[in-house]
Amino acid sequence: MTTRRTEYPAGAPGEGAAGAQARPGFLVPGSAVGDGRYRLLAEFGFDERVNAHLWRAQDNQLRRDVGLTLLVGDPADAKAAGAARKMLERTMHAARITHPGTSRVLDVLGPGNGIGPTEGLLGIVVADWSQGTDLVDVIAEHPLPPSTAARLLEPLAAAVELAHHSGMVLGVDHPQRVRVTPDGVLRLSFPGPLPEATLQDDVRGLGAILYLLLTGKWPLRSAPGLPHAPLAADGQVIPPRALFPYIPYELSSAAVRSLTDDATGGIRTSSGLLKVLERARLNEDATQSIAAIADDTEDEVDEDGAVWTTRRPHNDRTKRRKLAIGVTALAVATVGVLAWVGMQLISFFGDDAPSAGGPTVVATAPGNAENNPKPPNPGQPIQAAGVQVFNVKGTPDSPRRANRAVDGDPKTSWKTDKYQQPFPALKPGVGIMAAFAEPVPFAEVVIDSPSAGTVVEIRTAPSEKPGLDETKVIGKATLQAGQNRLQLDRAEPTQHLLIWITTLGDGNVSEITEIGFVRAQ
Repeated sequence: MTTRRTEYPAGAPGEGAAGAQARPGFLVPGSAVGDGRYRLLAEFGFDERVNAHLWRAQDNQLRRDVGLTLLVGDPADAKAAGAARKMLERTMHAARITHPGTSRVLDVLGPGNGIGPTEGLLGIVVADWSQGTDLVDVIAEHPLPPSTAARLLEPLAAAVELAHHSGMVLGVDHPQRVRVTPDGVLRLSFPGPLPEATLQDDVRGLGAILYLLLTGKWPLRSAPGLPHAPLAADGQVIPPRALFPYIPYELSSAAVRSLTDDATGGIRTSSGLLKVLERARLNEDATQSIAAIADDTEDEVDEDGAVWTTRRPHNDRTKRRKLAIGVTALAVATVGVLAWVGMQLISFFGDDAPSAGGPTVVATAPGNAENNPKPPNPGQPIQAAGVQVFNVKGTPDSPRRANRAVDGDPKTSWKTDKYQQPFPALKPGVGIMAAFAEPVPFAEVVIDSPSAGTVVEIRTAPSEKPGLDETKVIGKATLQAGQNRLQLDRAEPTQHLLIWITTLGDGNVSEITEIGFVRAQ
């Protein structure tokens, strides 16, 4: 989204201190506000919560550009006037904060104190103008890389932390109040905390900005021109990592945890979020830095930069013997690798052995074999936004380990309980319910399992916790040990997919190492 602005050239004839006065609802480039001192140049945003218009203007006395937050309203409206006064008071207190993450407040004006009686304004916050780019323009085409997002947000988070140490709210919970400076710093360019804003609102605003940088979507109340973050079935914001798997888990979790009021799992202080951002930056620095290699040779550097060594090569018999042993070991290892590759090729092209990627099973839904003889073409893999154990009777099986089935680590797994009797003696089955950011048409489900003989049904579901009779079978297969690619019947897109186990493996227990999902083209 590109903010639409109307520019008014500086120095245009007939304007300036004597230019057109602003009237209620009539803020246009060229108008003068603040008893004619500030001439409006371009509007950069609007905060609908307090009817605040965000403008770039020219100070006609000091001949410099400033950022104006114009609180529009009727002075006769006692409620609106009281809220504006409180906002101006809080802004004056926050003006004591000096930090690169926030613009310096130059003046705070009210009716009768810098604002004319006919201007239709309840207050003006005057701040240094921040050169650079609108925050919403930065993410207009695509989200930012996680490391870049952390670097941009860190100075703003540091400014919030400085304000909170003094017991003051900064007010960073609106994307159009923030700009990106030419030196790569997120800056609160239009200061002015809301009348009822709290310290937690600042933390929530930082988390929302981090979410916006990572995903291009705004997770709080609607903001003009910005798409809203997708919600899960329980109404919670879907984590950024579920939308873009390359986002580090810690950053994704920090963005979501900053948005919640949950005292047990949320981030409630700016210092907590700042630590996460600092770690993200340090991790990036560590991966980009290469330590200098110590050099104990007696080298000389010529004037033209050429390096000349003055040490003769050693004729060490011990080193030569070690080198010969190493070369021999390498040759033996190479022969072994070549033999292994040959065996794999023989296995791959053999008639009786399964392919290296595991068996492919056409998991046709009952009664659909004739209607859909050909499964849909597979497209790109898609990651689940979340998984949980689905259980209709008794206690869930290892519910805390459900995420191990989709964590991408073949060394971890989810396992059912060990039953004394096979299904359906005690319960009709047990499974993993996967939720996705949006409805998806599926072509394949890839299940990696060591439990041969396990029978699974792939079912679509209307929600995360439906009745079993509300789900629809789109595929059924008996797993072999290893990776199983289940090609599914064509089905309507769904946001919830159930992997339902109806028959357990040997010993009445089944284990799933990894589940992958592939959308249909």
